[in-house]
Amino acid sequence: MSQPRILDGKAVAASVLEECRSETAALKEKGITPGLAVVLVGNDPASAVYVGSKTRTCADLGFHSPKIELPENTTQEELLKVVADLNADPTVHGILVQFPLPKHLDEPEVIRAIDPRKDVDGLHPENVAKLVLGDPTGFVSCTPAGCMKLLEVSGVEINGAEAVVIGRSMLVGKPVAMLLLAKNATVTIAHSRTKDLAAVCRRADILVPAVGRPEMVKEDWVKPGAVVIDVGINRIPDSTKKSGSRLVGDVDYKEVAPKTAAITPVPGGVGPMTIAMLMKNTLQAARQLG
Repeated sequence: MSQPRILDGKAVAASVLEECRSETAALKEKGITPGLAVVLVGNDPASAVYVGSKTRTCADLGFHSPKIELPENTTQEELLKVVADLNADPTVHGILVQFPLPKHLDEPEVIRAIDPRKDVDGLHPENVAKLVLGDPTGFVSCTPAGCMKLLEVSGVEINGAEAVVIGRSMLVGKPVAMLLLAKNATVTIAHSRTKDLAAVCRRADILVPAVGRPEMVKEDWVKPGAVVIDVGINRIPDSTKKSGSRLVGDVDYKEVAPKTAAITPVPGGVGPMTIAMLMKNTLQAARQLG
């Protein structure tokens, strides 16, 4: 069997960020400095890493990038006040509240409180509706947008393809299904209650696992010549690594890769695309808000 094409998210993300750099410079010439505010509540280590990466990318592109760090015991009212202040701040075009929040906070209420014109995470109900309607003024959730960009840049034929998405979250599964449908794929959303999940996956020309279960998708789940976009990022124990662990996707890469036409690695596939598409969304917000 021929070697699969590795869909290099790092390379594609670097290209997207170069486009963002040029667009940022053009906006600055018009007197607009794109602004992305990131709000971090509590001390979750993974969230701190993600926020650090986002703010470094903002600084590298020349964005205005305030970072608001709040203690673990922040109340819902205090967090909503921070969001309201950012909604009113003309120097901020995008607002990103890093999830997960501490358990005592109401995430859906926080999402609804963000001005949809600044909701660069694409989670506000108004932006979800715009995604369903195909309204280009809305914001698409960054990870699904990154998946689509990888498919587009790689020249994968979506029109008429059968696509299977494993996972039905509002963060990835549902929006990526809508985006594939908009490109004329025939889309099945599979999930934990799907009967004979492996058989459903074997129908897919494009398979998008997004469930957060390490190496769940095995070789016999995948149609020969399929394209696999692995959204999963899972940390598993590995005594051979200095850290004692390693990152894997939802796909058993060693088993599955030789059977595919193209596949994303983990790490280095979808992950880098998420931040790149967040920057693109922020630039869109800056253009639309002026």
